[in-house]
Parts: sequence; structure tokens; C-alpha cells
Amino acid sequence: MRAPSPPWTGRAARWLARLRPRAPRFLRGAARLALAVAVAPWLLLAVVAALTPLPPELRAAEEHAVSTVLYDRHGTVLRELRAGDGARARWLPLTEAGDRIQRALMAAEDRRFSLHPGVDPVAIARAVGQLAAERRVVSGASTITQQLARTLVPRPRTVRGKLGEMALALRIEASLSKREILEQYLNRVAFGPGLRGVEAASRFYFDKPTADLSLAEAAALASMPRGPALYDPRRGTGPLERRRNRVLDRMLAAGLAGEAEVARARAEPIALAPKGSGLGAPHLVRAVLGGALDGGAGPGAEGPGAAPSRGRASAITLTIDRGLQREIEVLAQQTVRGLSDRDVGAAAVVVLENATGEILAYVGSHDIDDAVGLGHNDGVLALRQPGSALKPFVYELAMERLGFTAATVLPDVELSFPTPDGSYAPRNYDGRFHGPVRLRDALASSYNVPAVWTAAALGPERVLERLRELGLRSLDGAPSRYGVAIALGDGEVRLLDLANAYATLARGGLYLPVRAVRAWTGAPPAAAPREGSAPVEPPAARASSTPPGARVLDAARARVIVDILADDKARLASFGEGSALDLPFPVAAKTGTSKGFRDNIAVGFTPDVTVAVWVGNFDGSPMGGISGITGAGPLFRDAMLAAARVRPPRPFDPPDPEQLAEIEVCSLSGMRPTAACPHRRRELLPRGDAAAIAPCDMHEAVRVDRRNGLRAGACPGAAVEERVFERYDAELTAWARAAGRPLAPDEASPLCGALPGRAGASGAAAPGAPVRVAYPPDGARFVLDPSVNSLQAIRLRADVPPGVRRARFVLDGRPLEVGPPFALDWPLVAGAHRLRVEADGAPAGEEIAFSVE
Repeated sequence: MRAPSPPWTGRAARWLARLRPRAPRFLRGAARLALAVAVAPWLLLAVVAALTPLPPELRAAEEHAVSTVLYDRHGTVLRELRAGDGARARWLPLTEAGDRIQRALMAAEDRRFSLHPGVDPVAIARAVGQLAAERRVVSGASTITQQLARTLVPRPRTVRGKLGEMALALRIEASLSKREILEQYLNRVAFGPGLRGVEAASRFYFDKPTADLSLAEAAALASMPRGPALYDPRRGTGPLERRRNRVLDRMLAAGLAGEAEVARARAEPIALAPKGSGLGAPHLVRAVLGGALDGGAGPGAEGPGAAPSRGRASAITLTIDRGLQREIEVLAQQTVRGLSDRDVGAAAVVVLENATGEILAYVGSHDIDDAVGLGHNDGVLALRQPGSALKPFVYELAMERLGFTAATVLPDVELSFPTPDGSYAPRNYDGRFHGPVRLRDALASSYNVPAVWTAAALGPERVLERLRELGLRSLDGAPSRYGVAIALGDGEVRLLDLANAYATLARGGLYLPVRAVRAWTGAPPAAAPREGSAPVEPPAARASSTPPGARVLDAARARVIVDILADDKARLASFGEGSALDLPFPVAAKTGTSKGFRDNIAVGFTPDVTVAVWVGNFDGSPMGGISGITGAGPLFRDAMLAAARVRPPRPFDPPDPEQLAEIEVCSLSGMRPTAACPHRRRELLPRGDAAAIAPCDMHEAVRVDRRNGLRAGACPGAAVEERVFERYDAELTAWARAAGRPLAPDEASPLCGALPGRAGASGAAAPGAPVRVAYPPDGARFVLDPSVNSLQAIRLRADVPPGVRRARFVLDGRPLEVGPPFALDWPLVAGAHRLRVEADGAPAGEEIAFSVE
């Protein structure tokens, strides 16, 4: 018999019996509750995501804050100017990224990227489970989309911050395609300190486009977003290599790379590209971005290193050749160091391609970081006096307007020209006067007096007009400001404009603006047209009245000037043999030295390139007495040799026989030689000018008495011989006498009797021959200097005809007797004065007036 059950057992059994039919409903409720608890956060997250605005950076996807990368003409990186946030950044379309970086990135950061909606529940569950089991963070759960959201909208590392990040990730996924999200991630996430985007990192670390990365390099870059500072290879490649290998293993496990491919990648060392200076052509970059040259990169570029704003070009291809640029930078540094004992503190060089006007090299100073030498200044754009470098354009204009030729004889004697402040008496660099000189020799040897005389004959107005047509727009003063001294560079020009004026000469007189930019990518520079990659017209050309391609110089006469500037023999008198302008190939060149030795200029060209050099001090202090040939000349020679390695030199094209003719001329007069001319030379002249050349009148054959050298009258034949003498006009006669030139005797031999129709021993002049005051000029004004204790005087000079042996100055009515060379030093006396010259048998010249204050 069974023992009775405890009373409570029955009650429990009855309770359980009542409960059993209700169990399924309870479990269903619990399941519903659990489901609601599980789903509610996601629904809430979806609602929050729907209310979360899309970041403006993604709404205006065309505007990217990127670096401006500047390349040389061959695609070599010169410099990268960082974006507004200080980072190096380049926007890379996903289609140009290649597949290696995409595969490596998904293996490293988000293998289920193509499956989840922006938040990966599986990754979250795994991370939570690992955290519970290991009591530490083993793996993260952030997707690529979440990392993009965190980059766009940084949040605190709190639960609330994490939920906001997840909501934004869902919002991004609902608005963009997976490819768009991946492109945004690749371009916005940090891949290293100061490196935003994979393309900037690829160029910086490996010096190659992202699409060209090896699998090992792609895996290394894909490792960096996890810890940009931790995995920075510049601090050591060990941590990055270990992380890279883990990424490669994950690629193999995910089927994103083959076994052999991964094995090769693991064996590849991390080889970083050599670190460059990053400062290529700094003055040129600043000039382009600041708008001083074509292709200004838009508003906001202020000074060197200014970061381009949004909308600015992301890549600008400049016209320079990086190899030539670097070589000339070194040459400029060596020049300044070598001339430091001559008080030279700076140098600048620009090289132009003649056919296009493109800048091949641009060195604004020898060292932009030289604070003592003011190296931040740009000598290519600075206004400096060009000295004699303007003379070729003065002479070419005289050929056009006054009928001068290379054979025209010009006076190189003591001359003076009136100015508002008195008189101006030019002097030659060698301190001597050379008498009558042909234009070829005057230009090649850079004599000052003939150039000033030519400028006076033209008038400063004409000279200035021509120089401005050539692009020397800084000469914007009134003609009276420069006067005839404009021929000697008494004005300030930019080295760049001077170089382009010479390039115009090299092109036969055709003007082209200077170019600094060849092409751009993205938004064009501010000064450029909106579309395309055509070269940009510089502001200087737009400001100039000379349109591109316009003819400024006469082609035939420009070719004659080129022939003179390339004539090594013609400049021997001033520069000697083996000067800095003598190169192993034809070069047309000219030097210039400003007043007080403050500026040295050397500029010249081959048929293909023009080189212009400035040497001096940015603070305007004088150098130690060096000239253009000794200061700027050697650097010009070295720069021209360097340019010849980029543009192999060739001879100048021969003169066009339809325009130019080579004729024989008398070496002294530049006229057609007669039988009396002892020396002759060949000269290049325009055909029309050559036909108009008259026979020489500066040589004469005279019968003289061989016993005393005087003119032979009725001398017996045995005592007579014929000799060749020189004769000069009044402006040159005084010089000829002082220089001991072979002038014909004025007197007849007393052994033979007087000459019919000529002055005899009396020394009277031939009838009608004038005399005049050569100095001072009419209207001259002299100012006594009270600080000078010594005697202050001027030299009175007279021009008299042959046959005059005595003359007299009549100063304020007082006669002062003089003989050859008809000059007299007169102490200055304050007041107004009048002066004339008289000579027996010759008409008196006009009386002139001058004053002393």
C-alpha cells in the first residue's frame, strides 16, 4: 500500500496542472518581449538616422579641400601646397584607384562592407563576445562607413557618441552607393600625419599613383587608418610591416588575394621614396599663386606657401624644367658665395623658351631662406636698373626711324646734353673717348656716348614708346624723367620683362607674352579661362598694349642687331678675348651695369633660349666695383651652358638674302670705300640701306712736300708725294687733333709757295667755315656745391674748322685766347653768362647763354 503524499504535493500538482495549458502563451509573450527589446534600439537608431542630416561635405561632393600640387613640364613634382586644414590631400576618383588598395582596405577594415547597411551587427556581436571573454578589446566593430562618419563629424568616445556615429553611418548608406562611400573614405580618412586621402599618402611615401602600388604597398597603406601616427613609417617600419602582414593574411583568408601573391607581398620590404626638398622654384610658385604671373591660383594666396582654398586647381603644370631649374639654383648659390668678398649678396636668373615665351627656369634669389641677403625677395620681378642692356633697342629704333645702319659712324667724344637740372655729359666705362665709331662697334663694345647721342637724335619720347611696346611697362614715367640717359638704363625694369624683350629680338621682332603655366587639373587658376589646359595669358600681357604675335621690331634690322650682339670680334675692344660672353656656340649677348655698381645685368640668347641674369644686393647697396661682364657675366655663361644641355644650341639662321646684303665698307667711315681707304670690312645692311651708301669722304689723298709734310704747292716733282689723311666734321675735329689722328696739313710748304685758294701761313680758315661753342650747351644750369672747398670749374670747348690755328672765347664780352685743342678751364662764377667763339677768317657761331647758381 502506498504511503500518502504530503499535503503540499497535491496543491503543487494542481497548480502545475492549471499552469500547463497556459505555458505556450507565456513563452510567446516572452519571445515577443525579447524581440521587442532586441529590435527597439535598431528601430530607434533608424529613426535617429532618418532625422540626421547628411554632412555638407557629402552634399557638395564636387568641392574638395585638396592640396595644390605643382609639376614641372615633364610631370616631376616641384612642390605641394597643403590644403586649408594643413594636410596634404589629393582627390582620387575610385575608378583611378586600382583594385589592390580596395581589396586591401576591405580586408583590413570591413570584410562585409558590401553586405551591411552601414552598421555590422555580426561584428558588434563578435566584439562584445570577445570583450566579455577576454575582458579587453580584441577587435573593433566599426565599419568603413562608420569610420567615414567619424571623420566627417568627430564625436566623443562615449555610448552616446557611438550611437550618433552609427546613426550617421546608416544615413550615409541610405544616401550614397557603396562605391561612392568607398571613394569618400579613400579621400577623407587620414593615412598618416598630415596626409589626408590615399593618393596623397601614396605619392608622399612611395612617390607613385595609388593605381601603381604593389600589393605589399597597398596593404601597408590600408594598415594606416587604424593608427596614422603609430604606423607612420618615418618613425620606423617595424610596426607597419607587422600590421601589413596581418592585413595580407586577412586578404588570403577572405579570398581577396592568392597564396602566391600574398607570399611575394610578405617578402617585399617597405621601401620609402627619397624625401625631396619640397621647395622647387619657390619664387615662381609664389608668383603664380599670387597672380604676379599667369595662372594665379585664386583668392587667398598670400605669400610663399599659401594654401589654396577650395575651388583652386588641385594640380598645376608649370613650364619650367626641374633639372635645369635645380642646376641654375646651384649656380646662383655658387656665384653669390664666390663674389661675397666683392659685396655681392644676391643673384637671380630666368630662362625663356623663345618659340613659346615659356619659362624654363626661374631663380628669384640664390636662397629664399637667406634672411641676411633678403633672399625672400624675387629678383626676377624686382625693379632694377638695366644699365646698357637697353642699348640694342635704341639702335634698332634708330635704324628704323633715322636710317642708321650697322656701318653708321657715331660720335664718341666729349658731349653734353641739356637737362632741367643743368647739363648731362655721358662718360664711357673705360673713361676714354674713341672718336668716330661705327654703330656695330659702339653697340658691341657698349660705348655710352654714342648711345646717348643716338637717344638724343631719336628723342626720349620715341625711345620710351618702343621700350613699352616691348613689354617694359614699368618705364611709366614722363620722358623728361628719364631724358637721353634712358639709353643707359636710367629707369627700372623687371628682369623677366627684359628677358622677354630680348626673346622678342630673337624671334625677329615678334612679341609674345611670358608663360609660366602649361596646364591645370580641377578648378583652373583665377587668371585662367574656365575650361581646358591651354597656356594662360599672363596679367602683364593683358596690361600691355602689344597683342601677342604683334611685330614690334623690323625683321631685317632686328637680324642686324642679333648679328652685332653675336659678334665676338666687335666687342674685343672693351671685353678682350676669352670674356664671359665667349661661348663654344653662337650667342647674342649684352651686359649692363647700373649707376654706382648697384646692379649687374647679363642677358642674351641662342635661337632657342634666352637667359637673363641679375647680380647685386636687394637692399640696393653697391657692389665692390664689378661690372656686368665680371659680375653677372660668369653666371650668365654657366646658365647658358646649362640651358644648352636642355636645348642643344644651333647656329642662327643665315640672313635672308632678299632682305639683307653684305657689302664692303670703309672701316673708318662706314661708307663705300674709295681708293684712299686703307682698311675695309664686310658689313650686313638691309638691301635698301646698302644701295644708299655713299662713297667715303673721311679719307683724302693730299699732295705734300716730303721734306716737311706740308701741302705741296709748286714743288718740284721729286719733292712731292701723295699721302692719305683723315678729315672730320666739326664735332669730331677737336678729338682728332687731341688724339693725334693723321689730319691733312693746313699750311703750304714754304719751300714751294702758297696753295691757290687756301689759307697760307696766316692760318685763316677757308671761307664760310663756321665756329661754334661745343660746351656748355645753350641754357645749361650749373650749381655750386657749398660743401666743396676746392675750385669748381667747367671746361669751355669750341668746334672750329680746319685751317684755324687760333680762336677766342668771348665770355660776357671778355675775350679769352685759345689754341688747339680749343678748350679752356673756367672757374665757375655765380650769375648769368653769355658765350660765343670767334676765329679770324671764320664766321662767329651763335652766342649761347648759361647760368651758375
